[in-house]
Amino acid sequence: MTPLQRYIAEEIAVDHADGLLTRREALRRLGLIGLGVAAATSLLAACTNDPGTTTASTASSEASPPPGAAGAVATESVTLPGPDGRTLQGAWAPADSPRGAVLVIHENKGLTDHIRSVAGRFAREGYSALAVDLLSEEGGTASFTDPAQATATLAKVPPERFVADMKAGVDELERRVPNKKTAAVGFCFGGGMVWLLLASGEPRLAAAVPFYGPLPENADFSGSRAAVLAIYAEHDARVNASRDAAAAALARAALPHEIVTVPGADHAFFNDTGQRYDPAAASDAYDRVLDWFDEYVR
Repeated sequence: MTPLQRYIAEEIAVDHADGLLTRREALRRLGLIGLGVAAATSLLAACTNDPGTTTASTASSEASPPPGAAGAVATESVTLPGPDGRTLQGAWAPADSPRGAVLVIHENKGLTDHIRSVAGRFAREGYSALAVDLLSEEGGTASFTDPAQATATLAKVPPERFVADMKAGVDELERRVPNKKTAAVGFCFGGGMVWLLLASGEPRLAAAVPFYGPLPENADFSGSRAAVLAIYAEHDARVNASRDAAAAALARAALPHEIVTVPGADHAFFNDTGQRYDPAAASDAYDRVLDWFDEYVR
């Protein structure tokens, strides 16, 4: 397995351990990414017996709207030039009198309505946002009737293609929002993609915010100039295992950075459509991101 396939496989297994997936569904999803029955069964057993796994949050999202959702700018579906003559799909949320621009990278389910909403929230705050669909070459996220198949497809894409597509997204933001600084933010799988973009040597980002994303192996951020706000969750032991390595890599590259571990929260706490959503943690993280953008992007 590639590191990305391993990460997604472990995420499926943890979802099962936390009671978010039945055993049958977890085995099906692991099979889609290429694990045989024996390997999949072993992984599920390992995660079920891991004391680091936690029970999914039951926090209600009904008490108040997600942070920034009230008045969020409606996104529009767009296409943009991709590498090698390909066409990429995305969701565009323009800000009135933009102070900066943000590239939004989705989770392992692809470009969902939740991620579109996140782009619209940043536009509401004055940062025009573009969410790129990293499944564009396969016809886009909407072409998958089975979300698990979209996840499995993402697990098999070479990282180099993701980097090229994200750089095309930065190109598009520079075209649509000229003479403004650009940031990148991503969640879960997308957080890992933000780390990957930084490690690619992309010099045009003024800021980057990976939310609980896996760190690439032997990460080297020396080509980046971004100020990095890395957000982790206290109970996300699997991703937190690379937190110290991320801090060390940021320090070696002499990048301005802050590592935040949100107390009491678990992986994917920002996603208000998921079962681990934590309204208080999401609100705190959202405010931190806006403060970061105010300092380094506007």
